[in-house]
Amino acid sequence: MSSSRYQNRPTALAACRSKRRRCTAADAAAATRDPSPWESLQEDLLELIAWRVLAGDLRDYIRFRAVCPHWRSSTTCPRGRCIVDRRFHPRRWMLLPEGHGLYPGHGKLRGFVRFFNLSTGAFVRVHLPLFRDHCVLDSVDGILLLQRDHDTAIRLLHPFTGDILDFPPLETLLRYVSSKLVGDKWHYARRIGAASINVSADQVVSLMMWSPGMVQVAFATSGEQQWRASSWYFNQIFSPLAFQGKLYMVRHHLTYGEPEILQIDPPQLEGTEFWLPPPTLIAKCPANAVNTSDSRFYHLVECDSEVLVIALSAGIHRKISVYRLADFMLGRRTLRVTSIGGNAIFIGMRNLCVSSKAFPTVVGDTIVFHHYQQGYLAQYHLRSGTLEPASDGTIAEYAIPSPTCIIYHIYTCCFREQWNKGHITFQGLLTINWRVKRKWRSGA
Repeated sequence: MSSSRYQNRPTALAACRSKRRRCTAADAAAATRDPSPWESLQEDLLELIAWRVLAGDLRDYIRFRAVCPHWRSSTTCPRGRCIVDRRFHPRRWMLLPEGHGLYPGHGKLRGFVRFFNLSTGAFVRVHLPLFRDHCVLDSVDGILLLQRDHDTAIRLLHPFTGDILDFPPLETLLRYVSSKLVGDKWHYARRIGAASINVSADQVVSLMMWSPGMVQVAFATSGEQQWRASSWYFNQIFSPLAFQGKLYMVRHHLTYGEPEILQIDPPQLEGTEFWLPPPTLIAKCPANAVNTSDSRFYHLVECDSEVLVIALSAGIHRKISVYRLADFMLGRRTLRVTSIGGNAIFIGMRNLCVSSKAFPTVVGDTIVFHHYQQGYLAQYHLRSGTLEPASDGTIAEYAIPSPTCIIYHIYTCCFREQWNKGHITFQGLLTINWRVKRKWRSGA
């Protein structure tokens, strides 16, 4: 075989390198003479576009700032202000319950936690090593509400930037847990039924919390040392809804009166002390008929930046009606909603609105709930008024097989006592005490 082509190879390689150097130099010179028009956008226009991007999702905003140094310097850096500025809250992001008891901080997860977006279906894996000394109690607008283990301090964590705000230790809340309850007070204190974050005009962050073991609402501002409680009392069947810094709840009557929707405003500053205003009656729901056993219970849920009222009957033949809170406040209590924009609403101890476009197994314009009488996870079609299973299999024995459908992961987010422990609802029975980090813990 002739070796001529091997002898000519160094010459050819040298020619290629020379040509590559000439092209690179020419490209650099052209870039210097003719900069990209995208890199020379005016700062005020970039800022306007950035706020539009941020209105969709915080992570898109972060990617927008990473395009080039000019775009980064022309837009607001989120670090350090992601909790004190509500625009940077990761509103539609939820911590994903992994199942199999893999709670955040479990050794097998190696410090990583997964989140998913209820509107887009996007998943992201974040390294959060602080869970070695923290446990998660709740999620408010995508902000994680944590308890630090060694001193029970309550902390707010932005999962994507690492911003943290400190609040009083949970231990100072135990005195507000009802003395009539049986068992460990920690179990009731850690069962956060609802939490709401409010940011004042001067960026003072206040936090309201309620648990089923309390007949008062606890509140504090960042940096305080003690939790305080409202001067008024109330009993609540279902968890209140946190919406735009306020709490909304339905007060059901034991008789056949009209259930009332109440609004709890954030703490107000009076002199040098904060206090919590009493609930305000903002609307009334249609009353149950006196001569029927098929009574209705009302649930509140946020859907596309507005509050919906879900009326769910308690009988075997479930009937569901959907209303807008805004219509109730205007006295229009007969206007029903038959389309919720292709979303699905999951009803549990908490209620969630999920986009069916993001999750193929989720059916749009449906209400998903646990049909206790027949033992399955049901979905009610608003337009046809029909019921059918939301997924395959029965949940009567609390033994749904693995791997589980994403619907069960979403539904678990409605039950914080299982969500924060890495369990999946209907996959094994819930126990009050659970083993975490080689210790037995009550509650969360």
